[in-house]
Amino acid sequence: MMTPYYPRTVDSELEQVLSVMGAVVIEGPKWCGKTRTGLENSKSAVKLQDPDNRSRFTLMVNNKPSSLLEGETPRLIDEWQTYPVLWDAIRFAVDERGVPGQFILTGSNSPLSKEDRSEIHHSGTGRIGRIRMRPMSLFESNDSKGSVSLKDLFNGNHGFFDESPHSLKDVASLVCRGGWPATIGMGDEQAIESVRQYYLGLTGSDISEIDGVNRKTDTVKRLMKSIARNTSSPVGITAISEDMADGIDGRHETVLTVRSYLNALKGLFIVEELPGWSPDMRSKVRVRSTPKRNLCDPSLAAVALGCGPDRLIEDPSTFGLLFESLCIRDLRVYSQSLKGTVYYYQDETKFEVDAIIELLDGRWGAVGIKLNPDREDKAADNLKKLVKKVDTVSMNEPSFLMVLTATGFAHRRDDGVLVVPIGCLRD
Repeated sequence: MMTPYYPRTVDSELEQVLSVMGAVVIEGPKWCGKTRTGLENSKSAVKLQDPDNRSRFTLMVNNKPSSLLEGETPRLIDEWQTYPVLWDAIRFAVDERGVPGQFILTGSNSPLSKEDRSEIHHSGTGRIGRIRMRPMSLFESNDSKGSVSLKDLFNGNHGFFDESPHSLKDVASLVCRGGWPATIGMGDEQAIESVRQYYLGLTGSDISEIDGVNRKTDTVKRLMKSIARNTSSPVGITAISEDMADGIDGRHETVLTVRSYLNALKGLFIVEELPGWSPDMRSKVRVRSTPKRNLCDPSLAAVALGCGPDRLIEDPSTFGLLFESLCIRDLRVYSQSLKGTVYYYQDETKFEVDAIIELLDGRWGAVGIKLNPDREDKAADNLKKLVKKVDTVSMNEPSFLMVLTATGFAHRRDDGVLVVPIGCLRD
């Protein structure tokens, strides 16, 4: 019996894109719920990794790929990259039918190998759209009250007052459990063990299966650990290579090796870059262009660093890093539904703001992320300093300045800065 479906923010985006495109690819890491979302939004489906039908699927693909596309639409093609030749078959079917909303494609990685790429002869531009799916935000997993809407903040609705449902211990547990649909309903111990097993599979066979290149499990683990402990810093590949030498007698991987492993993790949608924000092309302020790199979910960083909830509580510094990772994950999920992008800001003076959310129409908001509520004033001052640096003559004034916290009350300060616990936020 299938478990209840928890609505995702990409549901509405999927409906919108299907109304104008012949097919849509839902991309994201394994285990984040792509297949279930595809099933909920389709009228027929074929699951290409079904072992009971593998030989039949292979026969159909080798003789008549279009036969797998027959069925009521939208039709879900799950793990389409198992047979890359289907991409061109789908593109051709879309052209022939001339009607939007024909196919939903799901998959956990892009076909990176030369052999896979050789089977794809058309990019799909204009026929096949793309949607990024991430692990669940706190609102999607019912761990946020959703009393403060990011959409409302951009629309100038700043009148709210509410209390976070979470203690600091609760937030530590949410960091370590992560946003994985399969762990909903589990106790913390079970959920964290499930994430650990996912991590072991990821650093083992998954990292090599993506493109057939044999990669060392130990190197993958050290790379993910380096990314986890540099979550809040724009660190280059050379610095990551040197950081990976920790505890290995000074040995570090070559830049080429690190770049190869990073590309594989990005292909699996496990690593996502947070780009630097440039407020205006005419600005005299030089901003950092080196991206920050985040693991797609804070639970993977917790496993990579060997941290459970109790240890995080005892180590506020590490807890702060992983809390920032959780907040960035949720801000990305919420802003995507608004056609927005999340950045960070750091200029040549090392002045930094944790997150900038910018919409397509030019509206933007700045976010300071603070685990410790005692640092609320400092974070608010930092956000106001950013406004003074930005040329608001050539840019819009910010729609909001917000301090995102772990606990406490959602409210608007006397200086206009918003304070919002992550357990109150939604899209």
